[in-house]
Amino acid sequence: MDTALILIDIQNDYFENGKMELSQPEEASLNVKKILEEFRKEKLPIIHIQHESLRSDASFFVPKTEGVEIHENVKPIDGEKIIIKHFPNSFIETELLKTLKDKGINKLVICGMMTHMCVDATTRAAKDFGFDCTVIADACATKDLEIHGEHVKANEVQKSFLAALDYFYSDVLTTEKFLKI
Repeated sequence: MDTALILIDIQNDYFENGKMELSQPEEASLNVKKILEEFRKEKLPIIHIQHESLRSDASFFVPKTEGVEIHENVKPIDGEKIIIKHFPNSFIETELLKTLKDKGINKLVICGMMTHMCVDATTRAAKDFGFDCTVIADACATKDLEIHGEHVKANEVQKSFLAALDYFYSDVLTTEKFLKI
Protein backbone atom coordinates (compact mmCIF):
# COMPACT_ATOMS: atom_id res chain seq x y z
CA MET A 1 0.00 0.00 0.00
CA ASP A 2 2.86 2.39 -0.76
CA THR A 3 1.16 3.63 -3.94
CA ALA A 4 -1.64 6.19 -4.21
CA LEU A 5 -3.75 7.38 -7.13
CA ILE A 6 -3.90 11.16 -7.51
CA LEU A 7 -6.75 12.48 -9.70
CA ILE A 8 -6.21 16.15 -10.49
CA ASP A 9 -9.02 18.56 -11.39
CA ILE A 10 -11.28 16.23 -13.36
CA GLN A 11 -14.07 18.77 -13.06
CA ASN A 12 -17.11 19.71 -15.10
CA ASP A 13 -15.76 23.05 -16.36
CA TYR A 14 -13.21 21.12 -18.46
CA PHE A 15 -15.89 19.12 -20.31
CA GLU A 16 -18.30 19.93 -23.13
CA ASN A 17 -20.25 23.12 -22.39
CA GLY A 18 -17.92 23.88 -19.46
CA LYS A 19 -16.27 27.25 -18.93
CA MET A 20 -12.78 25.97 -19.97
CA GLU A 21 -13.40 23.06 -22.34
CA LEU A 22 -10.35 20.91 -23.03
CA SER A 23 -9.50 18.67 -25.96
CA GLN A 24 -10.96 15.17 -25.49
CA PRO A 25 -11.72 15.34 -21.76
CA GLU A 26 -14.37 12.62 -22.01
CA GLU A 27 -11.90 10.12 -23.47
CA ALA A 28 -9.31 10.96 -20.82
CA SER A 29 -11.88 10.63 -18.02
CA LEU A 30 -12.94 7.18 -19.24
CA ASN A 31 -9.31 6.06 -19.03
CA VAL A 32 -9.09 7.57 -15.55
CA LYS A 33 -12.20 5.60 -14.64
CA LYS A 34 -10.48 2.32 -15.62
CA ILE A 35 -7.53 3.07 -13.39
CA LEU A 36 -9.79 4.31 -10.60
CA GLU A 37 -11.78 1.06 -10.72
CA GLU A 38 -8.54 -0.95 -10.43
CA PHE A 39 -7.39 1.06 -7.39
CA ARG A 40 -10.82 0.61 -5.80
CA LYS A 41 -10.74 -3.13 -6.46
CA GLU A 42 -7.27 -3.39 -4.88
CA LYS A 43 -8.33 -1.08 -2.00
CA LEU A 44 -5.41 1.26 -2.66
CA PRO A 45 -5.41 4.92 -1.56
CA ILE A 46 -7.19 7.37 -3.87
CA ILE A 47 -6.98 11.14 -3.58
CA HIS A 48 -9.17 13.47 -5.62
CA ILE A 49 -7.81 16.98 -6.10
CA GLN A 50 -10.48 19.61 -6.70
CA HIS A 51 -9.53 23.12 -7.79
CA GLU A 52 -11.60 26.04 -6.53
CA SER A 53 -10.68 29.49 -7.73
CA LEU A 54 -10.42 32.24 -5.12
CA ARG A 55 -9.94 35.02 -7.66
CA SER A 56 -12.82 37.49 -7.78
CA ASP A 57 -12.52 37.60 -11.59
CA ALA A 58 -12.41 33.80 -12.04
CA SER A 59 -14.13 32.54 -15.16
CA PHE A 60 -14.08 28.83 -14.21
CA PHE A 61 -13.87 26.61 -11.11
CA VAL A 62 -15.99 29.15 -9.30
CA PRO A 63 -17.04 27.78 -5.88
CA LYS A 64 -20.61 26.56 -5.53
CA THR A 65 -21.13 26.13 -9.28
CA GLU A 66 -21.75 22.97 -11.28
CA GLY A 67 -18.49 23.57 -13.13
CA VAL A 68 -16.36 23.14 -10.02
CA GLU A 69 -17.84 19.70 -9.25
CA ILE A 70 -15.86 16.53 -9.92
CA HIS A 71 -17.06 14.92 -13.17
CA GLU A 72 -19.52 12.04 -12.88
CA ASN A 73 -17.14 9.59 -14.60
CA VAL A 74 -14.76 9.74 -11.63
CA LYS A 75 -16.96 10.86 -8.73
CA PRO A 76 -15.45 10.07 -5.34
CA ILE A 77 -17.06 7.41 -3.20
CA ASP A 78 -17.09 7.12 0.59
CA GLY A 79 -13.61 6.83 2.01
CA GLU A 80 -11.85 8.55 -0.88
CA LYS A 81 -10.05 11.71 0.15
CA ILE A 82 -10.89 15.00 -1.54
CA ILE A 83 -8.35 17.81 -1.26
CA ILE A 84 -9.36 21.32 -2.28
CA LYS A 85 -6.60 23.42 -3.87
CA HIS A 86 -6.30 26.95 -5.16
CA PHE A 87 -3.04 26.78 -7.14
CA PRO A 88 -1.77 24.63 -10.05
CA ASN A 89 0.62 22.73 -7.75
CA SER A 90 -1.59 20.44 -5.64
CA PHE A 91 0.88 20.59 -2.74
CA ILE A 92 0.72 24.37 -2.20
CA GLU A 93 -1.35 25.27 0.86
CA THR A 94 -3.01 21.82 1.02
CA GLU A 95 -2.65 18.77 3.23
CA LEU A 96 -1.56 16.58 0.29
CA LEU A 97 2.04 16.07 1.42
CA LYS A 98 1.04 15.32 5.01
CA THR A 99 -1.68 12.93 3.86
CA LEU A 100 0.75 11.00 1.66
CA LYS A 101 3.46 10.85 4.33
CA ASP A 102 0.95 9.78 7.01
CA LYS A 103 -0.13 6.88 4.77
CA GLY A 104 3.47 5.85 4.03
CA ILE A 105 3.04 6.54 0.33
CA ASN A 106 6.16 6.81 -1.81
CA LYS A 107 4.74 6.10 -5.28
CA LEU A 108 2.11 8.14 -7.10
CA VAL A 109 0.01 7.35 -10.13
CA ILE A 110 -1.14 10.66 -11.55
CA CYS A 111 -4.06 11.38 -13.89
CA GLY A 112 -5.90 14.59 -14.57
CA MET A 113 -6.38 17.92 -16.19
CA MET A 114 -4.75 20.16 -17.50
CA THR A 115 -1.60 18.30 -18.51
CA HIS A 116 0.34 21.49 -19.22
CA MET A 117 -0.60 23.16 -15.94
CA CYS A 118 -1.76 21.31 -12.84
CA VAL A 119 -0.60 17.80 -13.84
CA ASP A 120 2.83 19.16 -14.76
CA ALA A 121 3.18 21.35 -11.64
CA THR A 122 2.03 18.61 -9.27
CA THR A 123 4.19 15.89 -10.84
CA ARG A 124 7.32 18.02 -10.70
CA ALA A 125 6.65 18.98 -7.07
CA ALA A 126 5.96 15.35 -6.15
CA LYS A 127 9.30 14.27 -7.60
CA ASP A 128 11.02 17.10 -5.72
CA PHE A 129 9.41 15.76 -2.52
CA GLY A 130 10.91 12.33 -3.27
CA PHE A 131 7.94 10.47 -4.71
CA ASP A 132 8.27 8.05 -7.62
CA CYS A 133 5.69 9.20 -10.15
CA THR A 134 3.85 7.55 -13.00
CA VAL A 135 1.72 9.78 -15.22
CA ILE A 136 -0.95 8.09 -17.32
CA ALA A 137 -0.72 9.88 -20.67
CA ASP A 138 -4.16 9.06 -22.08
CA ALA A 139 -5.80 9.73 -18.70
CA CYS A 140 -4.80 13.40 -18.93
CA ALA A 141 -6.15 16.20 -21.09
CA THR A 142 -5.03 19.65 -22.16
CA LYS A 143 -6.04 22.33 -24.66
CA ASP A 144 -4.74 24.39 -27.55
CA LEU A 145 -2.34 27.12 -26.48
CA GLU A 146 -0.83 30.19 -28.10
CA ILE A 147 2.57 31.81 -27.79
CA HIS A 148 3.78 34.91 -29.62
CA GLY A 149 0.82 34.69 -31.96
CA GLU A 150 1.56 31.08 -32.85
CA HIS A 151 -1.15 28.47 -32.28
CA VAL A 152 -0.10 25.19 -30.63
CA LYS A 153 -2.58 22.32 -31.01
CA ALA A 154 -3.59 20.36 -27.91
CA ASN A 155 -2.04 17.11 -29.17
CA GLU A 156 1.32 18.89 -29.54
CA VAL A 157 1.01 20.47 -26.10
CA GLN A 158 0.17 17.06 -24.67
CA LYS A 159 3.11 15.30 -26.33
CA SER A 160 5.56 18.03 -25.38
CA PHE A 161 4.64 18.17 -21.71
CA LEU A 162 4.49 14.40 -21.33
CA ALA A 163 7.82 13.99 -23.11
CA ALA A 164 9.39 16.50 -20.73
CA LEU A 165 7.95 14.74 -17.66
CA ASP A 166 9.06 11.33 -18.93
CA TYR A 167 12.70 12.37 -18.97
CA PHE A 168 13.24 12.75 -15.21
CA TYR A 169 10.07 13.51 -13.29
CA SER A 170 7.97 10.44 -14.02
CA ASP A 171 7.38 7.36 -16.04
CA VAL A 172 4.72 8.13 -18.62
CA LEU A 173 2.53 5.17 -19.55
CA THR A 174 -0.75 4.54 -21.35
CA THR A 175 -3.75 3.23 -19.46
CA GLU A 176 -3.45 -0.12 -21.22
CA LYS A 177 0.23 -0.51 -20.36
CA PHE A 178 -0.29 0.55 -16.75
CA LEU A 179 -3.12 -1.92 -16.21
CA LYS A 180 -0.96 -4.77 -17.53
CA ILE A 181 1.78 -4.16 -14.95
